[in-house]
Amino acid sequence: MIKYCAFWGILALGLLMSCAGQKEQIVKIDPRHGEIVAILFDDTPAHKNNFLDLAESGRFDSTEFHRVLPDFMIQGGDVFTKEEMPAEEWPTLPAEILPHHFHKKGMIAAARQGNNINPQKRSSGSQFYIVLGKVYTQDELITDMAKLQAAFMQYVQLQSQDNLRQEYTRLYELQEFDSLTNLMISKRKEIEQSLNMKLTKDMSPERIEAYTTVGGTPHLDDEYTVFGEVISGIDVAEKIAQEQRGARDKPLNPVYLKMSVEPMSKEKITKEFGYQFPNGN
Repeated sequence: MIKYCAFWGILALGLLMSCAGQKEQIVKIDPRHGEIVAILFDDTPAHKNNFLDLAESGRFDSTEFHRVLPDFMIQGGDVFTKEEMPAEEWPTLPAEILPHHFHKKGMIAAARQGNNINPQKRSSGSQFYIVLGKVYTQDELITDMAKLQAAFMQYVQLQSQDNLRQEYTRLYELQEFDSLTNLMISKRKEIEQSLNMKLTKDMSPERIEAYTTVGGTPHLDDEYTVFGEVISGIDVAEKIAQEQRGARDKPLNPVYLKMSVEPMSKEKITKEFGYQFPNGN
């Protein structure tokens, strides 16, 4: 009995030592604006492994953040154009779109071609973007804007809504589209009651909490693979987004990047960057 206890004790100690020695890999992105540190998700293995391979081999180095949009995102990592690979040979990755990985500020996702030629939502084999976005109200998040716009146009045709129709026309002529959106949202419940229709959509409490506090780009959810998160340096990404832009939102002063991969224990990552790993990871 003593021998068995000793065996299990040694096994348990070995497992504990193994867990304590587990290393995560952090990615460091170094444009001229500062350092961005990111972690990649284990449950998107195809994207994680591909990204790490490109970073460790140096293939990301000297690519650019070639498309930047304030309050939206910065996109980069066009390895295959840099390497002058024919477009028809560019590799893609299978979609790994998971409901618990969504487009809150700081998330890293894979760029891809549109649904019309890519219905499987396969990801680019190299290009990625870092989410910036904005903070939303709950009403903005849960309103089905496509349905609301159609219902609003029907509603303002009512004789009783002449003043509302005039206000809509005024804002449209001034091209104050944010004000137009706010006007429609403010009338949503009124329109629902008048036309007897539902103009809202379901959204998880987790997403509502994130988008009303941290912010992000919710309209991209469930369409692109989110596979990592910035754990330090989101302010650097915001500086990049403010670069003066030319055609296709490309910075006039190129923003080149260099990448490195560093092993680090999960305990140290939490201590140094404040990142909390999900339960069970």
